[in-house]
Amino acid sequence: MLTSLGVGRQAARSRFPKRSTACSRTLARRVAYLDDELDNLAVVIRPLVQRTAPGLLAMHGVGYDVAAKLLVAAGDNPHRLRSEAAFAHLCGVAPLEASSGKTRRHRLNRGGDRQANNALYRIVITRMASHPPTKIYVARRRAEGKSTGEIIRILIGGVWGARRLVEVPCLSVNAGR
Repeated sequence: MLTSLGVGRQAARSRFPKRSTACSRTLARRVAYLDDELDNLAVVIRPLVQRTAPGLLAMHGVGYDVAAKLLVAAGDNPHRLRSEAAFAHLCGVAPLEASSGKTRRHRLNRGGDRQANNALYRIVITRMASHPPTKIYVARRRAEGKSTGEIIRILIGGVWGARRLVEVPCLSVNAGR
């Protein structure tokens, strides 16, 4: 459909009114341009991420885009990377108490770098689907009665999230010093 809208008048004319066709054609060209720009940026970013963080890329569930988000968060705030807890706060994954009455629970901090938080979330979701040790962990937690949301929160904020990433040299707590 994008191809017919972006290039051909005949196919577009038969399905859409005149104004809709013009708007759709403009949007189709914009989508094609942005796709090309995305491909060009990937060619530039991939070698930079590979050179800067090969250990990060070696982790299960971490691709070039996720690694780039984490590197940007760490690079923009090197003065904040003094400990695991500081990195967790930077990424917005530090646990905060959200208990009420007899119920004791925690929630994740809503502050921090949203892109870094999204990167950690993507790592956890990927691992939950395709990483055998994580699958075993998820099954054990479900047997304990935890919901999927609670399991994700535990994985993001725990050993599978920020603490593991701090061990990567380019995200090391000493990188900003």
